[in-house]
Amino acid sequence: MGLNCGIVGLPNVGKSTIFNALTSAKAASANYPFCTIDPNVGVVAVPDLRLDKIAEIITTEKIVPTTVEFVDIAGLVKGASQGEGLGNQFLGHIKNVNAILHVVRCFEKSDIIHVEGGIHPIRDIEIINTELILADMDTVEKRLLKNERLLKTGDKNTIAAAGVLKKVRNGLNSNKPVRLLPLSDEERNLIEDMHLMTEKPVLYVVNVFDFEKDKQYIEAVANYANQENSKCVVISGDIESEIVQMEPSERKTYYLEMGMEESGLEKLIRETYGLLGLITYFTAGPKEVKAWTIKQGTRAPQAAGVIHSDFERGFICAETYNYNDLIATGSEQKVKEKGLLRREGKEYIVKDGDIMHFRFNV
Repeated sequence: MGLNCGIVGLPNVGKSTIFNALTSAKAASANYPFCTIDPNVGVVAVPDLRLDKIAEIITTEKIVPTTVEFVDIAGLVKGASQGEGLGNQFLGHIKNVNAILHVVRCFEKSDIIHVEGGIHPIRDIEIINTELILADMDTVEKRLLKNERLLKTGDKNTIAAAGVLKKVRNGLNSNKPVRLLPLSDEERNLIEDMHLMTEKPVLYVVNVFDFEKDKQYIEAVANYANQENSKCVVISGDIESEIVQMEPSERKTYYLEMGMEESGLEKLIRETYGLLGLITYFTAGPKEVKAWTIKQGTRAPQAAGVIHSDFERGFICAETYNYNDLIATGSEQKVKEKGLLRREGKEYIVKDGDIMHFRFNV
């Protein structure tokens, strides 16, 4: 799918620590600003218990999860939109991602300096948001100037786009991210090619050291996220870094002792998947049980095309049933006997958890 999330925040908030834990990579992580300059990229498997459950019923040689790509982007500072701290370069990296994981420092640690001098999560969030808004303002102003020259041609799309750009400019001037502006889908489509940073969906990642001690900060960020219809995930980068070093059996014991069903990282990966507007369908057979990523609202031929372009080009139909039907009946044969296996055509919108077999001819 080529969909990815950029990990964004001030310097020294724990972005690279979380990235390293997510990807089990070894991105540089140090106690000074701009330790990360070039973005680190990691591909992470999306945890999905359904894969194992399907494989228990449909005997297979291997299980293949779907993935999400994470990009660790260097810390932004106040003035980044004017080039402070290599800001223009880093902002350019954000333009290239589909969604933003905004890491917010909510822990006190004397040996890790804070670029703003102390812990204040909402101030930190607003510094980043302001820089993104200013950078988007610059992009919109440049496009408006270009459009003014083209308006003389009378092109309908140019005229429509100019109207949307003015709405966006007014919103940004009022300190509102583009994602919060009341624009229709048609209006958003007209500015899609601009890759405005404040239009991208945001998940706030609350990085704590002590869940109880840092509670006030957690609540502050949760309230902020709620006001703009965003979500937040609370995580301890330090703890998760330790967990990923454990053997799987040790991890399981640790989760039981801590009363956890899953790690903070697993929750973060799942929330990221949802943030990108993605769902999963499955293919299942003796060679492999595999999860496939598609956007919500994808029709059957385009879902087939994720596997191979020939599947989409020669699409005949999709034989499909849902994961829940398989679990309820206990076998594919019983799914068929109960009439739960369906033949769907080109207009069928694939649902999360569909198990599919495509018929095609090229």
